Amino acid sequence: MSPADAAASAPSDERSPADADTPAAPSEAIEARYGRTKRNRSRDRLLLVLGGAAVAIVLVAWVVWAGLDGSKPQIQATDLGHVLQPDERAVEVTWQLSVPAGNETACIVQAFNEDFTVVGWKVVEIPASDKPIREFTETVRTAQEANTGLINRCWLT
Repeated sequence: MSPADAAASAPSDERSPADADTPAAPSEAIEARYGRTKRNRSRDRLLLVLGGAAVAIVLVAWVVWAGLDGSKPQIQATDLGHVLQPDERAVEVTWQLSVPAGNETACIVQAFNEDFTVVGWKVVEIPASDKPIREFTETVRTAQEANTGLINRCWLT
């Protein structure tokens, strides 16, 4: 027998080029063993669609919440300086407040010692005004000698 005849009569694992486009049909038992049944594919597709819908709902809710949350008036307090009054155990703090006109605000003014420990603080209530930017000076009495005075924060009242 010639080598060409032996090659022709030997069984081949290769498929012909015509068979390359059509996959071999696996048996139903193998599909069931590995979880590839039609029922499982439908369930997986349903879970994927539901998961995508849940992500879309959360994303839309966050965009709406973040968009509507930005409508609050913006408040900004800037420290301009301080004057120590050691004889009176106090510090005089000067700051600039930027708040939309017509809003009442309150600010916390603090005095610190050299270790940055709060040695005095005061809540200052500021009435509404037509001016959006105003400058204030407030004296804070201290329990110890102060090193500096600052604005902690301000809020609408």
